[in-house]
Amino acid sequence: MPAHSFSHRPVLLDEALAGLNLAGAHTRAAGTFVDLTFGRGGHSRAILARLGPAGRLVALDRDPEAVAAAASITDPRFSIHHAPFSEFGRVLDGLGIGVVQGVLADLGVSSPQLDDPARGFSLRGDGPLDMRMDPTRGVSAADWIATASEQQLAEAIAGYGEERFAKQVAKAIVAAREREPLLRTQELAAVVAAAVLRREARREAGQNPATRTFQALRILVNRELEEVALMLPQALARLAAGGRLAVISFHSLEGRLVKRALRAGSAADELPRDWPVRARDLPEPALRIIGRAHQPSAAEAASNPRARSARLRIAERTGAPLDVAALARRMSIDRGPDAWRS
Repeated sequence: MPAHSFSHRPVLLDEALAGLNLAGAHTRAAGTFVDLTFGRGGHSRAILARLGPAGRLVALDRDPEAVAAAASITDPRFSIHHAPFSEFGRVLDGLGIGVVQGVLADLGVSSPQLDDPARGFSLRGDGPLDMRMDPTRGVSAADWIATASEQQLAEAIAGYGEERFAKQVAKAIVAAREREPLLRTQELAAVVAAAVLRREARREAGQNPATRTFQALRILVNRELEEVALMLPQALARLAAGGRLAVISFHSLEGRLVKRALRAGSAADELPRDWPVRARDLPEPALRIIGRAHQPSAAEAASNPRARSARLRIAERTGAPLDVAALARRMSIDRGPDAWRS
């Protein structure tokens, strides 16, 4: 089956709907819900099916192709907006919406982006080394690689890809680009594989040696961690009392940011044992964490291998105020993408 014909399957669909209090097939919810990453609309369509006449769904996506795909939804309760989810608050302000009943964020890259070699994300097919979720903005992976120093490359690959051989990979990339520009995905994958496999006989079963380097470049080019850090305080601030935030993450870097935000808003950090105040005696926190992180079932992981690393975390707003400024400070990442840009 050609890559471009891949049928997109929303990850943790039933669990996400339950997390948003939309679990029942005959639910007819009112109020406004937000899907921050429309993709190909799997989650959005399921949410719409559970909204009543007074319900409304606002969807965002930074990918023009996803926005174009959303044009097939003609439901008057639905609107799509071309924007990264860090601009969530601006979009709601433009629509005159104050608070919402639910926010869903499915982080990371979408299957259609991975399956189209022309987008530059794929390790399976050859294409231009782009990797931008929004090709109309920012710098491509090829352009960044062409100008980054060896140290910038090594730090980005180690920091965003958690690649233990980042220094060797960076050195190999610099040597390769001195011979000719690295403009294609398979060119870069071959350079990285040669650098890694000389030092390591095994990787995770079935994992391409360039997987972590590609992840690092994708995260950097799209400023993914910064987007998450900017979005979470906005999303939590917009929730009405009783409203839910559901976030699906796919790797530990973004997962840590989600956990940090939820812990900060819920006062979930453990008090010292000798602390004279009991947690139950403290003022009500602004958030209540709902259960533990959900993982795909064995059946879902088997039918959709890309879902295997997914983790769904859910939180609910209480009636207590949320200190958005303090949460935003807590969410500031230690080293942003600009630290590795030329």
